[in-house]
Amino acid sequence: MKLLESIKVGNTLLKNSMVMAPMTRSRANINGIVGDSTMLYYTQRVSAGLIISEAINISKQAIGSPLTPGIYTAEQIVAWKKVTQSVHENGGVIYAQLWHTGRVGHLLIKNGEQLVSASALAIEGQQHFTMEGMKDYETPRALSTEEVKSIVQDYKLAAINAMEAGFDGVELHAAFGYLPNQFLAESANQRTDEYGGSNENRNRFVLEIMQEMLNAIGNDKVAIRLSPTSTYNNIIHQNPIEQFTLLIGELNKMPLSYIHIMNVPFPTDKFPQYPTNSVETFGKLTQHTIIANCGYTRETGEAELEKGIAKLISYGALFLANPDLPKRFELNAELNQPDRATMYGGQDQGYIDYTFLAQ
Repeated sequence: MKLLESIKVGNTLLKNSMVMAPMTRSRANINGIVGDSTMLYYTQRVSAGLIISEAINISKQAIGSPLTPGIYTAEQIVAWKKVTQSVHENGGVIYAQLWHTGRVGHLLIKNGEQLVSASALAIEGQQHFTMEGMKDYETPRALSTEEVKSIVQDYKLAAINAMEAGFDGVELHAAFGYLPNQFLAESANQRTDEYGGSNENRNRFVLEIMQEMLNAIGNDKVAIRLSPTSTYNNIIHQNPIEQFTLLIGELNKMPLSYIHIMNVPFPTDKFPQYPTNSVETFGKLTQHTIIANCGYTRETGEAELEKGIAKLISYGALFLANPDLPKRFELNAELNQPDRATMYGGQDQGYIDYTFLAQ
């Protein structure tokens, strides 16, 4: 199986072509510090060729969801060191996914601090999870040009902190409607400065972050996750093929370790401007290694690799419920089913108690 073949990503040889996708689990404490259960959770899943961590807040301002981890204080960095050390001691490779939620949050989670975004446009038709239940989204404050440049530096510092914490590299979360994606999309970005108004300007924030992180931690340790056709969190692109072709062209000039592309998670009938297959459409445009994501199974993941565009497949819920997923794929064994009620928050149930085949 191609899924089980080793592959080089950046300067690292991975044991197989299966990636544990980043998944928010909300198991950090109120100070954004992960504990021993998180260390065990990732260590249990070292059978993945590459582990991408849950999204990690780059700053206090970046926080949007409760009990999510950070990487901007000394205590947070020390806690992550225990995780990465255990992963490495058990033969794993782990990247940190760096996160700023922008307008995807709530005052109740941010101690009353107003949300920020590219423009003062609220998410409509969705609600956000808080410790007091589901709440409607509020209107964010539009960031000033100077603030945007400051957040670029926050990403740079977070990348440096991630390397200090022992991660093998970093992935910019520029997908699924979070802050970088808010800058990319016309539906969230109506700016008139250098960060809005044209494809080049809307791409600028992401490209500046990537370049600063490369400058800070070096070649082949920086990656990016994109979702050109996701409409989650009120993200709509008017001409995604034109815009993301331009963006990937600029990313081609950078020595990245990979590009992680989320495929179309729904029928595109209502969005005729959207390609039906993001991995094929955009993966063909780059020489970078492509990781494909979005609902793959053993069979569809293998078929995707056979096409030759994607070189790795990332699995979310399947890795959550099956710590030994590569072995189960190899044997075509029965899979544990994820318990959706325990995905976010809670204790060790549904976190570190999923069984291995040997059990």
